[in-house]
Amino acid sequence: MTDRRAPSIGIKTTPADVSYAEIRRVWLEADAVPEVEHAWLYDHLLPRVGDPSGPAYEGWTLLTALAAQTRRLRLGLLVTNNRIRLPAVLAKIAATVDVISGGRLDFGIGVGGLPDPALNAAEFDAFGIPIDPWPDAVAACAEACSLIRRMWTEDVFDFSGDHYVLAGARGNPKPIQRPHPPILIGGSGTTTLRIVADHADIWNVIGPPRNTVEHLRGRSRVLDEQCAAIGRDPDQITRSVQIPVAYDDPASARECVCELVDAGFSHVVLNIPAPYPVDVVRWVTDELIRPTLEHA
Repeated sequence: MTDRRAPSIGIKTTPADVSYAEIRRVWLEADAVPEVEHAWLYDHLLPRVGDPSGPAYEGWTLLTALAAQTRRLRLGLLVTNNRIRLPAVLAKIAATVDVISGGRLDFGIGVGGLPDPALNAAEFDAFGIPIDPWPDAVAACAEACSLIRRMWTEDVFDFSGDHYVLAGARGNPKPIQRPHPPILIGGSGTTTLRIVADHADIWNVIGPPRNTVEHLRGRSRVLDEQCAAIGRDPDQITRSVQIPVAYDDPASARECVCELVDAGFSHVVLNIPAPYPVDVVRWVTDELIRPTLEHA
């Protein structure tokens, strides 16, 4: 599968070890720059960057505040941890944000954490979140995607799954976007890619240096195979990638972005680190976004 669509490029501000005022400043700057099409937060309850005892803002609460103060950017979480919130409650939260934003939500969701339970222990134990076996967490995420979509599109329904049971579920208000906000699913494992094939409009992965471009090409081919197995056109799923940015080396990020766009990843998220320089959005636009658009 090779995506020939023009790149859609946005930014990600990790809401940890940084002030709310600084994140707000960057998002308001981005909202005024048309080349920046979307903006993202992460969904962790403890910092993953900087001081491990520093602040980490709750993702959906912060997203709601930013949705109310921006006017143009599409916005979301990369990605919501399905293990943190009951999915029917999450569907209500997301619908509310879509209404507040005027229909600008891209709904990002993933299994939550990593397959090795030891890598999840500090965060999950700190907040009393059960660490279920990875296959159970994957199956729960698949059920969550199904019932969330039904919350957004049906009036009243029951749901009886292996992980979630609902009686008389109703979602009101509905999201503004019809039939529902685009669903972005993060992850690259084969079982996760089956969920992507079943439910996603956008598939997101982490790019270099964690994953090479060739590795991501291979995972994209696996997604094509998963789509073929269920009779879905793989071109219906936009390929998305996150790329870290170093302010002292824009050339490396620029080269990486162009290579990934050539590989079919048309939805690009530039992860910009705090502290944020003055006019950081203009810098990102001039150094990374415009050259990528010219390359494409």
